[in-house]
Amino acid sequence: MKTIDKSNLDKIIGILKKDGYTVIGPIVKDGAIVYDEIESINDLPAGWGDEQEAGSYRLVKRNDESLFGYVVGPQSWKKFLFPQRMKLWEAGRDGRGFTIKHSDEPVPKYAFLGVRSCELKAIFIQDKVFNNDLYTDSYYNNVRNNIFIISVNCTQAASTCFCVSMKSGPKAKDGFDISLTEVIGKDGHYFVLDESTEKGKELTAKLDAEIATDEQVKAADTRVASAELGMKRSMNTAGIKELLYHNHDHPNWAEIATRCLSCANCTLVCPTCFCHTMEDTTDLTGDHTERWRRWDSCFSLDYSKVAGGNFRTSPKARYRQWMTHKLASWIDQFGTSGCVGCGRCISWCPVGIDITKEVEKIRNSPKTKS
Repeated sequence: MKTIDKSNLDKIIGILKKDGYTVIGPIVKDGAIVYDEIESINDLPAGWGDEQEAGSYRLVKRNDESLFGYVVGPQSWKKFLFPQRMKLWEAGRDGRGFTIKHSDEPVPKYAFLGVRSCELKAIFIQDKVFNNDLYTDSYYNNVRNNIFIISVNCTQAASTCFCVSMKSGPKAKDGFDISLTEVIGKDGHYFVLDESTEKGKELTAKLDAEIATDEQVKAADTRVASAELGMKRSMNTAGIKELLYHNHDHPNWAEIATRCLSCANCTLVCPTCFCHTMEDTTDLTGDHTERWRRWDSCFSLDYSKVAGGNFRTSPKARYRQWMTHKLASWIDQFGTSGCVGCGRCISWCPVGIDITKEVEKIRNSPKTKS
């Protein structure tokens, strides 16, 4: 373990930019902490934190200058690995035929700064979606294989977090190049740094890093433990796949539907949801056409529309599909749950539907089938 100060964190950003990376990190924008390109630590949300509850998110000023004193906002890193809208190809009329031109935009070289442990787990899950034995997404994998990841361990929890019960946080254990834990105390403002890859070690060697003392490591571990102890929510995942499979007709689905707006907020903020659709566009002359991929949602009425009609017409059916896929059939498809416990779907649901509570209602109901 080593320690660095803020000036060395700024140096990391400079080194990565010099190496050709576009550095993406947290910034304050439109009343939330989102991920965007940064030039230096001056762009980071110094002194800002967040308060979250079911259906509620707001920024608050902290009483210190912490750079990572927030939890997670409405965006996840999937927006860079799996863009919201992407052109796949275009075609132009060529005599009596067409010439097809595939998108040839250069693959971006990203450095992600501030990736939380639950978000790392989400990236691992999307790896299984976009790079498996049946299907490989070339864009996702080209970007994924070319990123530098600096994770930041959580030192506080939002009231909507439940990553501990999903075994995805609050401390990152692997999947990063460099991991940081921010400490602000009587000994100053510093970061305890851990290296996981050769790329991480090569970068750290260019810093003015010092060997962390036992007291500094303990201070960092204490803050991460505080985040774990501060978690107010949890999800009992014991037998959850069978629980949901066996309760397809449970009355709680109808009760949820009386509140659900089918707005798709939960799927858009979720770091693992991957539903998408294709759009074909053409100009008025018919000489040029394009195909675009864009995010979609299983809450969208059109998403379940097929030639024979729509097989998921009610909010009840759509919410049941989302939660059962996320927590049950995802396991059959990809060998893992689709939930990492980040709590975004709870915070950003306009009516505050809480997935942890809905699971417990089904589990503890006298009408539940075992």
